[in-house]
Amino acid sequence: MKVSILIPVFNEAATILEVLERVAAVDLPERELIVIDDGSTDGTRALLRRQVSRFGARLVELPRNRGKGFALRAGFSEARGEIILIQDADLEYHPKDYPQLLEPLLRDYADVVYGSRFQGSKPHRVLFFWHYLGNRLLTLCSNMFTNLNLTDMETGFKAFRREVLEGLDLREDRFGFEPEFTAKIAKRNLRIYEVGISYFGRGYAEGKKIGIKDAVRAIWCIVRYH
Repeated sequence: MKVSILIPVFNEAATILEVLERVAAVDLPERELIVIDDGSTDGTRALLRRQVSRFGARLVELPRNRGKGFALRAGFSEARGEIILIQDADLEYHPKDYPQLLEPLLRDYADVVYGSRFQGSKPHRVLFFWHYLGNRLLTLCSNMFTNLNLTDMETGFKAFRREVLEGLDLREDRFGFEPEFTAKIAKRNLRIYEVGISYFGRGYAEGKKIGIKDAVRAIWCIVRYH
């Protein structure tokens, strides 16, 4: 079963090659790797143009920065695998966890799998209390509207069957993708699972991009798309 690994990237010149090396090191029976450059201005695009072919990846270049959700929609239109896996371009989520993320799909007891940063015994970097609390509150709010019992709605580490996208009218361009996707799949008769993953979070000085405006937008999305 082919897995399409989508990597949306914006200004990650310091991390993208290591991410690609980690992805390439994972043993998968069949894969395609699609990198979507979302209008990077820090040299990421030039770096990818030179290096992406050695990882067997395809590069999709967007003319200007539109956000993670927009980049993912561009990647979805390019993906040909039966399973789609989303991998961030920073180093927060490690591809070594692919086997755990994919197992419920490959064994055919799940349609969508979330990698939870708040579950399991794998290593988790200790970072911001208020960021942690915000994530938990957004997940709680989402669960109240969707009647799911997720522990980590905002995770950027997800995998799902390609047919999940059929008829799924995704609109959010930025990080609102996470609550919008969750709200819309919750309305379907899908088998949704979570698995515990490791989490190597980074601070804002290290390039973390999500902020308070995105949290406010997430609340709007939870209410709007429920």
